[in-house]
Amino acid sequence: MEVILLERIERLGQMGDVVNVKPGFARNFLFPQKKALRANKDNKVLYESKKSELEANNAKRRGEAEVLAKKMDGLKLIIVRSAGEGGQLYGSVSARDIGDAIREKGIAMDRSATVLLNAPVKILGTFKTAVRLHPEVKIDVEFTVARSVEEANQKVVAAELLERAEDAAKLEGAAEGEATEEAPAEDEQA
Repeated sequence: MEVILLERIERLGQMGDVVNVKPGFARNFLFPQKKALRANKDNKVLYESKKSELEANNAKRRGEAEVLAKKMDGLKLIIVRSAGEGGQLYGSVSARDIGDAIREKGIAMDRSATVLLNAPVKILGTFKTAVRLHPEVKIDVEFTVARSVEEANQKVVAAELLERAEDAAKLEGAAEGEATEEAPAEDEQA
């Protein structure tokens, strides 16, 4: 089925492109979201008459998204979850959780913004994900999943002191290992 795109869609095309898509994708996503029109003579004429209006609206939304991206630049989130001894979460952190954490920071992120998390996070640690604020504007957001805010702050400070996050993890692991090695040594002396 041929459609005329009304906005840029990743991996599909730019605004105004006539592309061939599967009928279900057009009926269930593109048409209800008003992202495309069926490619026929009437709709081509309609698109040409509204082209300048659509481009102006797109430029306005892109400008708003760029301002929001500047506001979010360098944003670091802390998400608190309960976890087992090995660092395995009892639940998971999803894209919705990250979006909610961004909104809790006071950033008025639009519902159309998409957190691009490939799979739910199921372990403690520091991660990066992209947030698409507009089809043409993406920003990376760093988030730390920890048992408590204090633990998250320790991980963030350790990562900032060292250049690489792997070095910070080794340092934290060595500190935990020293503490566990000292405890049995004290028991043997007693």
